[in-house]
Amino acid sequence: MGPLPDRKDGARFFEIGYRVRTGDVDQQMRVRLDAVARYLQDVANDNIEATEYGDTDPFWIVRRTVIDVIRPISWPAGVTAQRWCGALSTRWTNMRVRLTADHEVNRFNTDARDPGLIETEAFWINVNDQGMPSRITDSMLEMLSEMTDEHRLRWKSMNPDKAPDPADVELPDRVHVLRSTDFDPFKHLNNAAYLEAVEDELVDHADLVDVPHRAVIEYLRPIVPGVPITLRRVREDDRLLMWMLIPGPDDELVVAATVSVSVLPPEALGQVTSA
Repeated sequence: MGPLPDRKDGARFFEIGYRVRTGDVDQQMRVRLDAVARYLQDVANDNIEATEYGDTDPFWIVRRTVIDVIRPISWPAGVTAQRWCGALSTRWTNMRVRLTADHEVNRFNTDARDPGLIETEAFWINVNDQGMPSRITDSMLEMLSEMTDEHRLRWKSMNPDKAPDPADVELPDRVHVLRSTDFDPFKHLNNAAYLEAVEDELVDHADLVDVPHRAVIEYLRPIVPGVPITLRRVREDDRLLMWMLIPGPDDELVVAATVSVSVLPPEALGQVTSA
């Protein structure tokens, strides 16, 4: 497990600032994984709106998100998001987002904290208005290509996609209840809502999030309104594995998403390049 690749020297990037809100944090005032996912959606929307590509390449879906919490971000704070392309092919890209935070104090959180740092990478697929993978336009491809020397990006899963048999795991399956507010206008489960289920699970695995850690979520099948989610979990030393299961043909459970949360070893922490 190595660090996420840094930005190419001299490469352009998009930068924007946000505020950490109380709705973003847990009871220890730590920014949650689902809040990080919302920041990533916001910076992606703000990035494309700052260009002309909202007309030519407006539709993208996320296949995977990697979140490296190196130094946690907490409330109150201002967050700076820097976004650039780390690798690409003609139909998909790895978009890197670096979140840094200058922490503040108030009467509810009087402790001084080190600056926050969360490194992320998301595998985005360009799709047409029918949801099918589509070639990135030449203009956008040229712009993205200037940010990276990796122009032959291939998909390779980072999580085990086959769920174990329930008889082979110690933890019993549990149901995660979805709400109508978890779905977007296209009746797809919002990316952040998946990670709310992960946060529910991490309450029982505090040792993983009290140190630098990596969360990887891979989206395999869409989840639509009315579909129940069953969570299957396995704890392996310094790693938690989760499979989000939904009814498939003949009501047999199939994997909709996979999740891993692992302790980051020192060699995976990397170095921060200044803007």
